[in-house]
Amino acid sequence: MTIRDLFYNHEGNLIHKWDHYFDIYEKHFARYRDKEVNMLEIGISHGGSLQLWKKFFGPQVHIYAIDINPECKKLEEENTTIFIGSQSDKVFLEKVMSQLPELDIILDDGGHTMIQQLVSFETLFLKVREGGLYVVEDTHTSYWTEFHGGLRKPGTFIEHAKGLIDKLYEHHIHDKTGITFDDISRHINSIAFYDSVVVFEKAKRSNPFHKQVGNKTITPYVPTELKKESFLETLKAMFKGKEKHSFEINDGGFVNKGNTPD
Repeated sequence: MTIRDLFYNHEGNLIHKWDHYFDIYEKHFARYRDKEVNMLEIGISHGGSLQLWKKFFGPQVHIYAIDINPECKKLEEENTTIFIGSQSDKVFLEKVMSQLPELDIILDDGGHTMIQQLVSFETLFLKVREGGLYVVEDTHTSYWTEFHGGLRKPGTFIEHAKGLIDKLYEHHIHDKTGITFDDISRHINSIAFYDSVVVFEKAKRSNPFHKQVGNKTITPYVPTELKKESFLETLKAMFKGKEKHSFEINDGGFVNKGNTPD
């Protein structure tokens, strides 16, 4: 059964989900079904989602969960461990992480405030296994005024995630003034944006490279609007230690100049 089928046939504890989330789950989580998988869910409410994940992933899943409501502790079942505390408390999160194995999936369905989402992401992301996923749900709160959000408002989770897109292009940015890179940004392999959901895939990125193979057959067209770098600009870049362009234009079109990014 699909996760949507499992949801609509569920008769256990209460679950509340937007319907279009199921297609996102199916796309990203299907590869973990019937395998040994460690998952952390932030925010469990009545505990129905814990039951749903166990049905979806199968008997080899171990689910860890965080909730601020002490009553949620009673929802522990076999292969389920629940920690009580705030997802915006970095010390608490680090203490929880010290007790957990590497995680295949972290799903943030907690309080959905900006501070909660940001602190959790910054504290927990590197705990995800290489190739694993960090998923933040209900990111529409980044646009809701009652959550101190708004369209393109600085400090929201969505604006933070947008900024991480630029960091995926680290090796292609010539002037890195005003942007910083760290272990988190260098371990984000991809970011998928959906309505109200952001999915981060964790994997340490290698320096990109490119090759040409085969025989030349044409003289490539060179766009006239391309900026030609002056000799003075080239010298300035060399003395400032900036990365040079990865490509040059000759009769073969765009080819690798052989420069290696820092």
